[in-house]
Amino acid sequence: MIRKTLLIIILLNLFFAPVFTTQAQNSTSQKFSSPSVYSGIEVGSKGVKMSIVEVGENAKSTGAFTILKDTTSNTDFISFDEPSFSATLNSLSGMYQKAQSVYQIPSKRIFTVISSGVKMQAEKNDKSAWVRRLVDSFKTRINDSKREVEIVDVAKESKLSHLGIVPESRRYTTFLLDIGSGNTKGGFFPNGNTDYFKMFQINWGTKSTSNDAQNRCGDDKSLENYEKQLQRTLYTAENTEIIYAVNSSGAYPLSDNIAVSGGIAWAVATLLHPEMLSRPVISVTYEEVARFNQKLYNNYDAFSAGFLSGNINRPDEKAAVFNAVSTVNKVFDQKSMMAGTGLLLKIMRQFASAFETKQFFLVKNGQVGWVSAYVDLSLKNQ
Repeated sequence: MIRKTLLIIILLNLFFAPVFTTQAQNSTSQKFSSPSVYSGIEVGSKGVKMSIVEVGENAKSTGAFTILKDTTSNTDFISFDEPSFSATLNSLSGMYQKAQSVYQIPSKRIFTVISSGVKMQAEKNDKSAWVRRLVDSFKTRINDSKREVEIVDVAKESKLSHLGIVPESRRYTTFLLDIGSGNTKGGFFPNGNTDYFKMFQINWGTKSTSNDAQNRCGDDKSLENYEKQLQRTLYTAENTEIIYAVNSSGAYPLSDNIAVSGGIAWAVATLLHPEMLSRPVISVTYEEVARFNQKLYNNYDAFSAGFLSGNINRPDEKAAVFNAVSTVNKVFDQKSMMAGTGLLLKIMRQFASAFETKQFFLVKNGQVGWVSAYVDLSLKNQ
């Protein structure tokens, strides 16, 4: 039963329910030593993420789950320099040791992985040795030479995300996209079963898009020049990869829904609709995301925590919105928001133009999806 639990909670909860009322909550009152608590620590292109998830015994019937902790450290590993390497190693080992000592989670319930975005960027830049060195240094730091740190390929990560995020009732009509820091991947199950997963993949993510635009800026670091160079980067991404990837995706006619997860999906959903903070999934249109994107450049102050929470009347909701928006503002600055949203728009535009009947959804809690599916698959193989 345990091996099914984390997968089931995500399947029952995460999206497409218009009257959805249950959402993952942060809690400090839970006993982290419970056998139903798992931790997933992932080295991504932008940094290191740790999710600690607890499931109650009645999760299968109620669909309830709790995110006890969700921590991100922005170490920019794909810069592949000594400062980013050191920061990533410190964050990875620090989170692992904290999961063990502070949260009392045994090592067998802690999963450590290197994301496909890191793997792809390392291979692209001939930096795979940096990844191997990170893994070896981590094992030395925690004094565990047998610790498994899987370098996940894009196919497995995409399948894990779909299994962990999309509810079973929508399993075979949903095309899932995960916009990460270093790449965008996803796909769907075209044959009505999970034996075969049709992949979608482009070598552009929020951080890699922003980095490319920054590199084009030269000595002129102004916002105006960044916007100009970002549009050139996005034009390149659209015409060299996105158009072909969407047209060959197979999304038509089998997929009615386009669900987007990843950090930028969470950030856009939170800033675009702070009044829907309790909803784990937000339905959006291409047009409203386009208007949001323009506002990011022209009036970024409108997305400050103070401004957005100022439109909320109830004190408890006002505080929750202020905290949520503050978190988004800490994770993404103006330029990275512009880059991620711009990439999201380019992808949405191609799906919208090719398949006009598609519905778009932004998934906020997608970061826990891989953990649930990874746990399920790992325990099946024991």
